[in-house]
Amino acid sequence: MQLKKYTDYGLRVLMYLACQPEQATTNVRIICEVFNLSANHVNKVVHHLAKLELIDTKRGKNGGFTLAKPLTDIRLDYVIRQLEGDEEWIDCRSPHCIALPACKLNGIVEQGKALFYQHLSQHTVADLVSDNKSQLQAIFIQELAQ
Repeated sequence: MQLKKYTDYGLRVLMYLACQPEQATTNVRIICEVFNLSANHVNKVVHHLAKLELIDTKRGKNGGFTLAKPLTDIRLDYVIRQLEGDEEWIDCRSPHCIALPACKLNGIVEQGKALFYQHLSQHTVADLVSDNKSQLQAIFIQELAQ
């Protein structure tokens, strides 16, 4: 399984914000420069994160966005479920699979998915930056300087 780029970008935005001083704002242009991403995609992700109330956005000349919650309150399972969408990983009905009446694959995969999210529920955005924050800050600053 691979996460969507959309989810990856959302996690990058949250990691970047987690490395900023408290209440520091950033904007889409900076995120795009640091991670070399498309502004169109980042705008969509930022809008979604704001709808989830994970970030606060402010429009205008001095606008930007900040984290809306403490890092320890932003669980990875929640973020990934929301950005990925909680769709089935295997769709046995479209196109219809002839093995469906006897197949155990979907049940096994669903159990794996449950374990995946259970593991992620034990981690927050704080865990992504807890012991490497200064290193990440240096990387982000270096990317902006280029």
